[in-house]
Amino acid sequence: MTRRLLASAAALAVLTVGVAACSAGSDSTSSDTAASAPDPAIGAPEMPVEDGPLRSDGSSLSLTDTAGGAGASADTVAVASAAARSLISTGNVQLRSKDVGEARFEVQKVVDELRGEISQEETATDDAGEVKRSRLVLRIPSTRFADAMTALEKTATLITSSSAVDDVTTKVIDTQVRLRVQRASIRRIELLLDRAQSIRDIVDIEGQLSRRQAALGSLQRTAAYLADQTSMATITVSLERTVDTPAKKKPEPEETGFLAGLDAGWSAFTGAAVGLATAAGAVLPFAVVLALLGAVTWPLRRRIRAGRTARTPSAA
Repeated sequence: MTRRLLASAAALAVLTVGVAACSAGSDSTSSDTAASAPDPAIGAPEMPVEDGPLRSDGSSLSLTDTAGGAGASADTVAVASAAARSLISTGNVQLRSKDVGEARFEVQKVVDELRGEISQEETATDDAGEVKRSRLVLRIPSTRFADAMTALEKTATLITSSSAVDDVTTKVIDTQVRLRVQRASIRRIELLLDRAQSIRDIVDIEGQLSRRQAALGSLQRTAAYLADQTSMATITVSLERTVDTPAKKKPEPEETGFLAGLDAGWSAFTGAAVGLATAAGAVLPFAVVLALLGAVTWPLRRRIRAGRTARTPSAA
C-alpha cells in the first residue's frame, strides 16, 4: 500500500513539472515573437497632425491609437520606385506663308495625326476677308513632342523655333506621397470622431478634420495640374502672311535715230511753248491793270503837256 502511494505521488510530481515547463516555453516563445515583430509606428513618416483633443477623463486622444498609420513608408518607397520621369514640355514655333489659311490647314493635319488638340486660337483677317495672321496653342501628347516640333517646322517657312523641358519628377512623387499621408490622416481623425465622448472633443476633432480636408483638396488640384502638364505638351504656333515687296523696274534703253531726235525736239518745243504760255498767263493780269491805268491817266497827261506848252514863250 505504501509503495502504491509513493508511486502515485511521484507520478503527480512529474506531471506537475512537465506542465510548468510547457507553460514556461509557451510564454518564452510568445515573448520572443512579440519582440521580433516590427512596430508599425517605427519608420512611418512624420504626419502633419496636431496634438489630439482630450477625452472627458482628461487623458489625450492620440492619433496613433487608431489604425492606418502603418505602411506609409512602404507606400513612399513604392511610389518612388514605380514612378517614371515626369516632364513638362513646351515649345514655340513662328512660321510665315503666302497663304496663312493653307498653312493653318497643314498645322491641323499635324495635330490630328499626333492625336492632339487646339486649345486656343486667335485669327485676324484683312479687308478682303483673307487670313493674314493666326496664333494657335496646341496640346500634344508628351511622348510625341519631338515629332510634333519637327512636323510643325515643315508646314510653312520657318522663322524661329524653341523648346524647353522641365523635369518635375520629384514634385510629382512628393505630391503623391503627401496625398497618401493626408488621406490616412483623415481616416484616423474620422475614427477619433466616432470615439469622441464629449462635445469639446467633437468640436476639436471636426476642426482638425476640416483643415485636413482643405489641405487634401489643394494637393488634389496640384496633382491634377501636374498630371495634365506632364501628359500633354504645350506648343504655341504663330502664322504670319508673307509681305510681297514690289519688284524694281528695269530702266528702259534710250532710243536713238531720226525719230528719236524728232520726238525729243518736239518735246522740247512743246515744253518751251508751254513755258511761254505759262509766262504770258502770269503777266497778262498785270498788263491789263497797267493798260487801264494808262487809259485813265492819258487825258490828264495831255492837258498837263498842253498847259506847259502855252506858258512857254515862243522864240523870236
